[in-house]
Parts: sequence; C-alpha cells; structure tokens
Amino acid sequence: MTIIDAPPSANYRLSFGGILRSEWIKLRTVRSTNWCYLIIIVLTVGLGYLVAGTIPAPSGAGAGSHAAQQAAWVQAATIGVSFSQLVSAVLGALVITSEYGTGMIRSTITAVPTRLPALVAKVLVFGVTTFVVALVSLTATALLVAPLLSAKGIHPDFGDPAVWLAIVGGAGFLALIGVLSLSLGAIIRNSAGGIATSLGLILVLPIVLSILTAVTQANWARNLESFLPSGAGGRMYAYVSGTETAMPAGIVVLEPWQGFLVLAGWFVVLFFVASTLFKRRDA
Repeated sequence: MTIIDAPPSANYRLSFGGILRSEWIKLRTVRSTNWCYLIIIVLTVGLGYLVAGTIPAPSGAGAGSHAAQQAAWVQAATIGVSFSQLVSAVLGALVITSEYGTGMIRSTITAVPTRLPALVAKVLVFGVTTFVVALVSLTATALLVAPLLSAKGIHPDFGDPAVWLAIVGGAGFLALIGVLSLSLGAIIRNSAGGIATSLGLILVLPIVLSILTAVTQANWARNLESFLPSGAGGRMYAYVSGTETAMPAGIVVLEPWQGFLVLAGWFVVLFFVASTLFKRRDA
C-alpha cells in the first residue's frame, strides 16, 4: 500500500479570489436568495406593466412635452423599485445573520482568520449580484412597457441618456440598500433584529418624518427626509431633464449624483462600524 502524504498546511495560500468564490457559492445555494431575486423581478416587471396599462393619456398644458413623456416612461419602468427595496433589505440582512443563526460564521472566521476580507467579499458578491438582477429587471421593464405607453400617446425616446441613467440609478439604489442592510445585520447579528432595523430605517422613519412635516410644516423636517436612505436613494432613479419647476426657498432637492453620495455615505458609515465590530467580537 502506497501512502501519499498530504501537502503541508504551510503551502496553503488563502486568496481573495477564493473567498469571493466561497461567498458566491453561499449566496446562490441558499433558497431564500433565489426567492428574493425572483420576487424583485416579478415586482419590477409586474408593477411596471400594471402602471403602464392603467396610466392615463397625457392631458393639460405641457403634458405632451418630451420631458413629461420621458418622465412618465421612467415612472412606469421604476415604480417597482419602491417595493423591491424592501426585498433587497430583507435579503441583505439574511445574507449575514443567517450565518450567525446556523453557526456557519465560525467556519467562515476559521477559514479567514483576518475576518475583514470575508465581510468585504460578502458585500461585493451580494452587491454586484443584486445590481445585475435589478439592472436586467429594470431594463426589461422599460422595454416591455414602451409599446403600452405608445398606444396612449406617450412615445418613449430610447436615445435619451437621462432615462438610462435613471435605470442604472434604480439598480444601484437596490444594491446599496441591500449592502446597507447587510452592514446592519453584521452589527446586530440577529435576523429579526437586522430586518426590523433595516425596514425601520428605510420605511418607518420616512413615514414618521412625513407626518411631522405635515403637522409642523417645518422645512427642516422635509429636508431631513431627503437625506434618509430612501429619500436620497429615490433621487438616484429620478428622471432629470433640466426643465423641472424650481422648489420654494429653503427646500433641498438633491441631484441624482448627490443622492448617490448620500446613500453611499450611509453605507460607508455603517460598514465601518460593522467591520470594526466584526474584527473585535467573538463569533
């Protein structure tokens, strides 16, 4: 009998590419991932098709302008983002908290003793996958609803770059919301707590500020709402043509790129806290 010695562990080299492949296997083999992405696709396409089929023909002064028609097209194509963000947030929290719930996080830390590369890889794999799924869904919706809108006198201009920037912005918004929720999940380390905190930040808090604005009529409350993740991220997929009506003095309206920076800032802060705790706390 010939005995072949196993290679010494000293020859084993952990690479970031290997960590990425490991996180990709984890993500795509979990049943909740497939269901959540399927729900995002169905919501995006289904709601877009529903809105395009029920939206009334343009009427009134300026309703038939190029900007108004393009804005209606973008609205129909991205209407599902408002609901899909909740699914992205839930999935983002589950990506990390499910490992704490099953104890798999111990295996992850054992395989990656430095810890931080594992968290970075998890964010990259989930963020890129969510962006691709959202981008394909939004692009397909924009193409599918165009014939329905044309039958109502709304003629989409496929050569308008502002439309496709809004589509890309919507996909980026869903990806950023997902990784933001993942960071919250890494901080809280509990599925129920992570999901509740994420949904509270992107859904409940804006409603509270809207009620406060309606009661007090205070500009600061309305402006604060614009800097919340959902408010700032909502500007990422807004159609901007340069012909928008000027807002009253004291009201802040973010440009799409400013909305991206604000939402990215939320993620950076939460990810910094998450990575610091991830390195210091026991599994």
